[in-house]
Amino acid sequence: MLIVLPPSEGKTRPATGPVLNLGTLSSPVLGRTREQLLNALVRLSSTKRAAEILGLGPTQADDIARNTRLREKPTAPAIEVYTGVLYSELGWADLDDAAQERGRASLAIASALFGLVRPQDLIPAYRLSGSVTLPRLGTVASRWKPVVPRALAELAEGELVLDLRSGTYVALGQAPAGSVTMRVLTETDGRRSIVSHSNKATKGRIVGQLLAEGVEAKDADTLADALRDLGWTVEASGPTRLDVILR
Repeated sequence: MLIVLPPSEGKTRPATGPVLNLGTLSSPVLGRTREQLLNALVRLSSTKRAAEILGLGPTQADDIARNTRLREKPTAPAIEVYTGVLYSELGWADLDDAAQERGRASLAIASALFGLVRPQDLIPAYRLSGSVTLPRLGTVASRWKPVVPRALAELAEGELVLDLRSGTYVALGQAPAGSVTMRVLTETDGRRSIVSHSNKATKGRIVGQLLAEGVEAKDADTLADALRDLGWTVEASGPTRLDVILR
């Protein structure tokens, strides 16, 4: 089973490590687009319009400055660079060696700059959202749509894909047909709603459990059964979408 995660806006800045080498990243089919977007981001970040185009505020000027030197900055495994609620709740550092090995084999992370990365891919901290429109290149999504679906299909190798990306990152390229998506709904007094924090935290905890328990699933039904065995309340909402209900 391949599990596809969203990135996080916040990132840990590696203090030491080798500089970025695009040639060592997984999914080489994405290499040319990675080079284009990296060049465009570095160039944009040295201009006066960088903050406006990247959607960043005055307190994030340091992020823009770092973008101008991405080829020189230290890198670390992607699973250690991405932070935020989902990654905190996934608890990578607390997983044992066997669970981490399963994670390296079964996780992929969406990225506006790199398209997709695996947990072990070495990347720097960067600032680029999937919703950005870059000068001369157009939207980030338009750059990735022709190539990300092929990369996802190659990584999945015909197995089930659990696609946990947000809409912004689904727009970078569709997952293979039959991929399962997941919603997290909070139920209060019989009414259900989506709460962003709960959504991210729950998905992180679920992924951590799937890795820790070595869960494999061939379709939405077997995945739903596995999640129920782990203590979650799960309902099917169509043939390829699962709803996790928090009460």
